[in-house]
Amino acid sequence: MDAALHGDSVTALGQHGKRSADKLARIPVKIVPVSGGEALPKPAWLRARPMMSETVAGIAAILREHRLHSVCEEAMCPNIGECFAQRTATFMIMGGICTRRCAFCDVAHGRPEPLDDEEPRWLAEAVAALALRYVVVTSVDRDDLRDGGAAHFARCVALLRERVPGIRVEVLTPDFRGRVERALLALSQAWPDVFNHNIETVPSLYRAARAGADYRGSLELLARVKEANDTVLTKSGLMVGLGEADDELVDTMRDLRAHRVDILTIGQYLAPSRFHIPVRRYVALEQFASWRDEGLKMGFREVVAGPLVRSSYHADRVADAAMESARMPL
Repeated sequence: MDAALHGDSVTALGQHGKRSADKLARIPVKIVPVSGGEALPKPAWLRARPMMSETVAGIAAILREHRLHSVCEEAMCPNIGECFAQRTATFMIMGGICTRRCAFCDVAHGRPEPLDDEEPRWLAEAVAALALRYVVVTSVDRDDLRDGGAAHFARCVALLRERVPGIRVEVLTPDFRGRVERALLALSQAWPDVFNHNIETVPSLYRAARAGADYRGSLELLARVKEANDTVLTKSGLMVGLGEADDELVDTMRDLRAHRVDILTIGQYLAPSRFHIPVRRYVALEQFASWRDEGLKMGFREVVAGPLVRSSYHADRVADAAMESARMPL
């Protein structure tokens, strides 16, 4: 029997959850699995570096030693080979089991384990061991927690700065649905340098791609972070190729800018399996360049757009570029 269809999947740290067909069995907009002959052929120029190398294995070993997940591994990011080779990783806190069933993502779904109070310490020690100067911390959705995990984020940021003086920290958070007031209060105890929350796609595709999320709610979260602390750079990301029209994408870019988002990333959607939302188009390189130009004209401090761009891709360089464009001190 096809293992992708039935049974639990195991995360890098041995947590059990559902992926692929099992994960998406109860989403509101059903997906017809794509057979091999129906899938759009991937362009020859859309290639990532090979994933496995001694460096990749070494970074993974450090993560396991410190009982940490990386979104690079759990979400099967196509850039894992390049980023791990540069000794960078996006750390995924609060476990590897997500309470949502987004149809574009294959992070395991299920009932999460209780928070590990030692995780902020493990994270700080891993970052110190890797000698990182810029770190991205993300998480699964934790709708089971009263603050969505915001206080845990804040503890991680505070301990990173204590353990690694001079570190710059970017957080990539969930939407804290229904818990925004409590979440912002918790985050205010240790603001990051960059606050990232991905809008992901255009509003017309939310029910199909991002069940349980709210487009306006995500925009408001980004705006409220900026209102609470305007020294924090705000950032968001979009995927293309899920069926959006170009004018819808540009309208979403305008919405993000109207909510004072500083940095935008735009990348090609790649379906994790045939059970996920299929790729509806592969966007040409010239179109990505056009969107970057348009975004800069809208007033974004930096726009990074390209087929393999993901929200944390070259995050340190992107933050530097945004700061330089605004003549902000590093």
